[in-house]
This record gives sequence, structure tokens and C-alpha cells, in this order.
Amino acid sequence: MIKWEHSIFVLPFALCGAMLAANGLPDGHALAWIIVAMVAARSAAMAFNRLADASIDAANPRTQSRALPAGTLTHGFVAMFVVVSCAIFVLAASRLNRLSLMLAPLALGVVLLYSYTKRFTRWSHLVLGFAMGIAPSAAWIAVRGSLDPRILLLTAAVMFWGAGFDVLYACQDYDFDRRRGLHSIPRYFGIAHALWISRAFHLAMLVLLAGVIVVFGLGKLAIAGVATVALLLLYEHSLVSQNNLSRLNAAFFTMNGVISVVFFFFVAGDLWLRR
Repeated sequence: MIKWEHSIFVLPFALCGAMLAANGLPDGHALAWIIVAMVAARSAAMAFNRLADASIDAANPRTQSRALPAGTLTHGFVAMFVVVSCAIFVLAASRLNRLSLMLAPLALGVVLLYSYTKRFTRWSHLVLGFAMGIAPSAAWIAVRGSLDPRILLLTAAVMFWGAGFDVLYACQDYDFDRRRGLHSIPRYFGIAHALWISRAFHLAMLVLLAGVIVVFGLGKLAIAGVATVALLLLYEHSLVSQNNLSRLNAAFFTMNGVISVVFFFFVAGDLWLRR
């Protein structure tokens, strides 16, 4: 039901937020509970999405093999998994600081309620992106106990990154979404225009990452990281076209996991060398 890659997507960006807040490596206590919180929140979000979309997944040939439609797991088990994951997330927040605990319900509301947005807005991709983008800001709060407006640039970058690849992923369901009455950018603008919107989102991400470098005074290694991300995004978009979506899984799962990890290592290296 939940793959390891689902946590890998956003965790490196959260760790970037934590390292920027600490201007280096955070202490072990904060780092450990940030990782627990991230995995718990992502697990809760993915499981809740499977519950919310159970009937949709059962009707979609592409998703009929998922755990709930296939009967591998029961609704009761998945619901309990969501509750336990949310409880672990709140526990992790309580072990970090007071502001983290106060904002924990808001964070859960964002990551869980995203699942319903495609029922009423074509811009649900941006809501998903925002649900992912709060990770670096949350990690900053976990380390500092306060929010610095500068980290919101990284939140915005992750939002456009997530929205961009979710638009690509939604291209697979263009026909199904039209029949089912679900909302998405591909459904409203067509696949060809959706691909260009995805590219625009990813260009916005690169501009915002450049802004992160400027406001935090990062160096050449971080600049090289953004350049590498740009090359990886170019390759990701080369994998798909209006007439050939057969390699979308490679673009979605493999490349985006690589992008987040690569950016983290370049930023971490830059911060480490400045010490």
C-alpha cells in the first residue's frame, strides 16, 4: 500500500530545512524525531488517500490492483493504520517543541484533506505540492521553534516540484477523469498543454531554489546542486510526450526520488564545508 519511495520523495527536502535552520547538522534528538514525524505523516497521508479513493481506484483499470480494491487489506485495517500514523506524528511533534505540537493538527489537516480536492478543483496538484512543501518549513520549526520567512522559498519550490510531477502522473488518467467527472489539469487543458504546465511549474521550482541559495548565502556546491536538479528535470520531461506516456512510472518514482536526494546532498555538502 505504501512504498519506501513515498517517504524518500519529501524527506530530503525536510532534512534540507533542518540543516538550513541549524546552519549545519541538527542535534541527534531533533533529527531523529523529524524523520519519525516525516515518515508518519507521509504514511498517514498515503493510507488516507487510499481510503478516500477506494471506490475510484476500484473503477480505474490502472489502480484496481491496489491493496483495497484487490482485497489485500481491509478498510478497517487501513483506517487503524491512519490513526496510528497520525498518533505517531503528534507524538513526534510533541518531542520537538511547543510550536511543532501546536501546528501538528494543521499539518495533518493539509496532508489528509488533499485527497478530496480533485473532486472539485483542477488545481489539486498544487494542493498536493503544498502538502509536500510544508515539510522543510516544519523541519525548520522543529529545529528553531519559530518560523523564518526565508524557508518559505524552499516550501514554494517543493510545492511547484510536487505539483509539476503530479500533473505528469495525472496524464495517465485523462480519459478516466473525464468519464468519472474528476478534476485535473490534463482533463481541462489536454495532455499537450498539461505537459507545458508541468514544465512551467518545474521552471518556477528552479527559480525559487535559486532564491534559496541567495537568501541563505549558499555557495558553489549548492549552485551545482540546482544545476544538477535542472538537468534531471530535463531528463524527466524527456521521458514523456503527448503520444507516449509509457515511461511515466520511471519519471514519477525514480527521477523524483533522485532529484530530492541529489539536492539534499549538495546543500548538505555546502553547509558542511562552510563550518
